[in-house]
Amino acid sequence: MPIYTYHCDNCGIRFDQQQKFTDDPLTICPECNEPALRKIYQPVGIVFKGKGFYATDHRSPSGQNHTHAKPEGAPESKSDDVKPAALSPSTEAVKNNYTKAAE
Repeated sequence: MPIYTYHCDNCGIRFDQQQKFTDDPLTICPECNEPALRKIYQPVGIVFKGKGFYATDHRSPSGQNHTHAKPEGAPESKSDDVKPAALSPSTEAVKNNYTKAAE
């Protein structure tokens, strides 16, 4: 059920009331018993719950989780064993031109 905010034009009280969609709006102030209540319309806040996107939300490999368990007896990888990929000839030429320009 939604929560509506009411304001009394007579005494100035402001309060929230949980009501059904089908209920009539309140008109009598509970504080001063005058028919001076009006409903205050406020923007609805967006509430995001959870930790974010799930891995299944993406179909690309970049959205998959890479924290799979290693099988027993599998060698552990070291960061020293990682070798950089070879550059293509065009990339190598751009790299050389960039370093010459920087000198």
